[in-house]
Amino acid sequence: MINKTFIKDTIANIDIAIRIRLAMPRTSWQLCLLAIIGGLISAFLIVLFIGAINTIQRLLLVDLDHYTSLSELSRFLLPIFGAMMLLVIAWITGYKYVRTGIPFVLHRLKVAYGVIPLRNTINQFFGGIVALASGFSVGKEGPAVHLGAACSGYLGSKLNLPSNATRTLSACGVAAGIAACFNTPIAAVIFVMEVILREYKVHMFIPIMLAAIVGSMVTSTVFGPAHEFEFFSNIALDYEHYPWVVVLGATLGALASIFNRYLVELLRKVQHIHIVKRFLIAGLITGIIGFAIPHAMGTDLSAINYIMGNDSHVLMLVALLIAKCALTITAIGLGIPGGIIGPILGIGAVAGAVTAGVMGVDGLNNQMTSDFALMGMAGFMAATLNAPLAALLAVVELSNQLDIIVPAMLVISASCLCSGQFFRNRSIFIMQLNMQKLAYRKPPLEDSLHRIGVLGAMKTNISVFDAQLADKAIETMIEQDDFLIMYKDGEYYWNEITGNQHQTKRFRQHKLTAISSKDTLAEAYWAVNEQRCGAVYIYDKLPDNIVGIITFEQIRSYLLEGKIS
Repeated sequence: MINKTFIKDTIANIDIAIRIRLAMPRTSWQLCLLAIIGGLISAFLIVLFIGAINTIQRLLLVDLDHYTSLSELSRFLLPIFGAMMLLVIAWITGYKYVRTGIPFVLHRLKVAYGVIPLRNTINQFFGGIVALASGFSVGKEGPAVHLGAACSGYLGSKLNLPSNATRTLSACGVAAGIAACFNTPIAAVIFVMEVILREYKVHMFIPIMLAAIVGSMVTSTVFGPAHEFEFFSNIALDYEHYPWVVVLGATLGALASIFNRYLVELLRKVQHIHIVKRFLIAGLITGIIGFAIPHAMGTDLSAINYIMGNDSHVLMLVALLIAKCALTITAIGLGIPGGIIGPILGIGAVAGAVTAGVMGVDGLNNQMTSDFALMGMAGFMAATLNAPLAALLAVVELSNQLDIIVPAMLVISASCLCSGQFFRNRSIFIMQLNMQKLAYRKPPLEDSLHRIGVLGAMKTNISVFDAQLADKAIETMIEQDDFLIMYKDGEYYWNEITGNQHQTKRFRQHKLTAISSKDTLAEAYWAVNEQRCGAVYIYDKLPDNIVGIITFEQIRSYLLEGKIS
């Protein structure tokens, strides 16, 4: 007969052993497997998201993201109707759950290890569909990051994983989301490391890379293997054009600084205005500008298709550039649920075409327009996000051209240098977080402790006894060199043994604080930091299910020597 209790205990032991492994900052096949599963879930959700947008746009437009097929009145009314739909969604989910997008994910990674409230995610999914389908100048990568992080973070939370592993899983979801959104797995990995996590760790790199591969495979299977900007002609820039590329980079750096400052200023001025007014104002402004300049509506493809398919006068391109910047600042600044990377790629492309026209580089022909548009995309994205490597790889993968690496590196260097040194520009995400007073960084000490789960550091040779236990039984525990935990009046105490083998053993009693098995060393540190001594006990699921203990000396040893004693 099968012993059900034995099977249950065996499963519980395997579960705790796996979670102990995941609590340590080391590469493990378990975390890689979870990253693949989380990446699959995230990628399928992104495919559903993009498919819904494409379906709505096919019903409204002749071509995707091509709003010139609508009448003037339709272009004016569509964003206003979209704003009303967004308000309905916000009302259903609750107005306090309207925070979405990349800055919100950065915040949640720091304060909640990447676990995102469900209502925010519902708002992002349906709100993002409406915003992108109704012509607002926002990108799909913001919802992709949010939805990917939410899916994988939820997986880690439901499996009761250590918080440090849940944070890594959430980052894997971000990588899968971006890769599924643009079919750019390499850029997705670097974006996560450079912008989302802001650190490079091998034990994180491998599962993030696997999740990005899965995301790219899913989107390639559903939508085809093509990259979004493969219609650009092959790069033809020569060394004689490089001085112009440097000038373009400096121009993009200045433009990015202006763009970021105006966006943050708008965020500051409207933060006390009710969401109903903000969304309706955004819809009205988008409708008015879209009425006159339809190519400024939508994410990036409309503006890029316009500059690539028309021999336009420079003044028309300048008007498109101003309109695109205005619509993007308006939509993001007033809280429309969408991303910023898609629009800034479009702004960069138009700025590159304008620069080519103003400088008269071989005349404003199609080849130079294509080349400078690509350079504009790379330089403006790098300067706006302060993410040079992510911008470089994004443009390389989106255009499917390796030959653009050298000139793109040149324009990115010039734009980031000009933007950072002369205009003191920072990443737009960091500027948004600072203005909104959302936490996104921790002290270095706490950052270090967040990387290790308490399950991976705890001592398991513990003996729990009642305060009434006989002294002889306690003496037996001392001989076994166990950590003695005494239960008394509903509280747990650690009887620290002092003295050595030549002295009489004495006890120093410390009241223990309960720490969940999901927590990290950071939570344990703050629990004992004030006393600078003592310990915490680790419980699994129920407070009385004690599985280990961590002393202050262990944490101090890790901080001083980099290892757990």
